[in-house]
Amino acid sequence: MSFLLAAAATTGAPASTGFHFTPALGMFLTFVLITLGITYWSARKSTGASNYFAAGRGITAWQNGLAVAGDYMSAASFLGIAGMIAFKGYDGFMYSVGWLVAYLTVLLVVAEPLRNAGKYTMADVLAYRLSPRPVRAMASLSTLTVSTFYMIAQMVGAGALVKLLLPGIGYEWAVTGVGVLMIVYVVFGGMLATTWVQIIKAVLLMSGSLFLSVLVLRHFDYSFVKFFEAVGKVPVAGPDGTIVHKDFLKPGLIFGLEVTKGWGPIDLISLGLALVFGTAGLPHVLVRFYTVPDAKTARISVVWAMIIIGAFYIMTTLLGFGAATILTPGKISVENMSAPLLAQALGGEIFFAFISAVAFATILAVVAGLTISASTSFAHDFYTNVLHHGRERAPGEEVRVARIAAFVVGAVAIFLAIKLQTINVAFLVGLAFAVAASANLPVIVLSLFWKRFNTAGAVWGLGVGLVGSIVLIILSPSVMDANGKALINAAPLFPLKNPGIVSIPLGFLAAWIATLMSNDHTSEAKFAELTVRANTGLGAEKATAH
Repeated sequence: MSFLLAAAATTGAPASTGFHFTPALGMFLTFVLITLGITYWSARKSTGASNYFAAGRGITAWQNGLAVAGDYMSAASFLGIAGMIAFKGYDGFMYSVGWLVAYLTVLLVVAEPLRNAGKYTMADVLAYRLSPRPVRAMASLSTLTVSTFYMIAQMVGAGALVKLLLPGIGYEWAVTGVGVLMIVYVVFGGMLATTWVQIIKAVLLMSGSLFLSVLVLRHFDYSFVKFFEAVGKVPVAGPDGTIVHKDFLKPGLIFGLEVTKGWGPIDLISLGLALVFGTAGLPHVLVRFYTVPDAKTARISVVWAMIIIGAFYIMTTLLGFGAATILTPGKISVENMSAPLLAQALGGEIFFAFISAVAFATILAVVAGLTISASTSFAHDFYTNVLHHGRERAPGEEVRVARIAAFVVGAVAIFLAIKLQTINVAFLVGLAFAVAASANLPVIVLSLFWKRFNTAGAVWGLGVGLVGSIVLIILSPSVMDANGKALINAAPLFPLKNPGIVSIPLGFLAAWIATLMSNDHTSEAKFAELTVRANTGLGAEKATAH
């Protein structure tokens, strides 16, 4: 998950020389055929709401840990962060730190209570002791907003990256292909197919990253001393071509005071807050905890995910610095191509093809996870519980609505990704994290830990966090630029690219004030019951299909 993936859409690509079969395409097709086979197998098991939405709650801890990691480690992480480190050194490395630390929040705050108190979505936890219809409506709106922004950014990046990696395949075909595959996975295979696509992707990504990291270290005789000595000597050129930093490990190339007009350190803190708290509020991450049989398994799966994700982000550091020293930024045509070009230089064309296929697999796995979370929220929260007061009009209706919603969400994402191909939509990823951190997390935390918290607080917290994040992003340098380099040609009214340092406290403050101003005390009656269930699992739904 990165602010870089969508930026690939604005980078130049080699001119297409006509379609031709390549090793990379062969590996792409192999992955697609394997995952379609899994989808066929999963479709036979995805009958009933529990099976479709939560894989029958039969996913083991290590499987869910791999799936969580697969859901979280996007192509942006693999290509974008490696490229950022290759070009920006230490400051690029700070992105890796933020994504790793984020799972401490998930482990310590939300994993166990969410699994114990919910059923299929984040809104289940909120509706446990609050008025269900307004809370579910707002939670569904927040979930769809986060998922849509994130999905469009991923798919725009998918089109640009596939066009880079597979000359001859146009942007529109790449986006459409990714969109159709994610719809097939979700509509037919449900959560079970999505889970196994993410597991396979995680295994491929870790294998490719590990082998490439070993090749990088071999280049330096397996000596970290030689490696970091070389990293420290990487030349960094300024806009006029002169060397502006002699030490590539020195902070400041992204968040330095002179680069950001004095706002860099605050922007870095704001980014860290969005990453750490946003991860614990991302809908497609949260729904993964409903696929396991109990809270203990949920906790263990988070530990597995942290180990895998931690190892991965350590390796992205090796890949980024390896590209900076072995290739040097001057030999990297496009920043996001740092890892594939490094694989080509150290492992040849076949390894380049494998790394390219891994990048494609990461995109498919992430968009599938986003689609299942969005369609589940619409069907379970909005359609069943808001429109029909928690009652299905016919057996299996909720699953049918979810499948229709997945198709619609996928079609809309394909359309918007094609329409937005000419602009830099990297800010959409930042917006997804900002909304998750500013709207979703405050109401989850307050619902679980504050007895006085009520429906008004939840609705206002979700609303203000959602709107505040969007407004601040629109007013930020990500969208406004006086030099015409952004969506709006005007000086930004908000100085930070990452609004988390303002929008997160705003979400908490709105929820707190609205709660105190409301005379509704009905939610307090079920607080003790929610606390017992969230911490013990008493009464939580087990691994049963229905």
